[in-house]
Amino acid sequence: MSVSLLLAINSITLGGLLFLLSAGFSLIFGLMKIPNLTHGSFFMLGAYLSTTLIARGFDFWTAALVAGVLVAVFGTIVERLILRRLAGAELAQVLVTLGLSFMIADVCLMVWTGDPIRIDTPAALRGTTSVMGLGFPIYRLAVSLIAVVFAAGLWGLLDRTRLGAMIRAGVDDAPMARVVGIRVSRLFTVVFGLGAWLAGFAGVIGGPILSVYPGLDQEMLPLALVVVILGGSGSLLGSFVGSFVVGFLYNFGQAMFPELAYVVLFLPMLLVLVVRPQGLFGRQAV
Repeated sequence: MSVSLLLAINSITLGGLLFLLSAGFSLIFGLMKIPNLTHGSFFMLGAYLSTTLIARGFDFWTAALVAGVLVAVFGTIVERLILRRLAGAELAQVLVTLGLSFMIADVCLMVWTGDPIRIDTPAALRGTTSVMGLGFPIYRLAVSLIAVVFAAGLWGLLDRTRLGAMIRAGVDDAPMARVVGIRVSRLFTVVFGLGAWLAGFAGVIGGPILSVYPGLDQEMLPLALVVVILGGSGSLLGSFVGSFVVGFLYNFGQAMFPELAYVVLFLPMLLVLVVRPQGLFGRQAV
């Protein structure tokens, strides 16, 4: 397999993980205007929790679902008890969520130590499969497929359900949504919990590829931020496209220009901010 093809497969896989991580982040930022810097910690916490669940006899997929639920419950508590009291205070939100991310990192270090932990690939998805005469890792293809399925499911939720209509109304104009009777505060909790679950679930399915180690949160959070800025906050399509763009930029940048990897990653973000501040698929503020 050529190096370029291998990098492309890795980029698609990373793009899928980034979509699961950034889709909730984008909706949280689009609806609540909260730059949630604990989102990378949700990713890492979900992965760590799954290692404990698997060690206690849970199978991989059950552990992924349960770990996501536990992270969602934790995220909901954070939103209800802390972030709701800081509505409109952007600097306080940044400082509090950043502080929470450091606290989560310290707790994870204390509980699971500083040694990297490998999550085993599910037995049914080990090995490779042939596609057009080329061998592809089955698990990496499965991760990409899971991302596409979740993208379709989230699209259906946002565009084809009453809940989705209320979420879109809250993203577009929260004060007007309140006027017509939408309980935006309840939407905040639902969206925050959904975003936390997606991040925790992504951390688990990313474990067999990335492993779990201290600092994983700080590696994934900047990538999610770039995705949201490129795609546009509140835009599911923007998160989907931006995730795969960032996946390719990150992998090919590290392989081809290792000294300039972050220049390759962040320069497009800067250009988008200058030319189209709302992102590629975001809406212009009115």
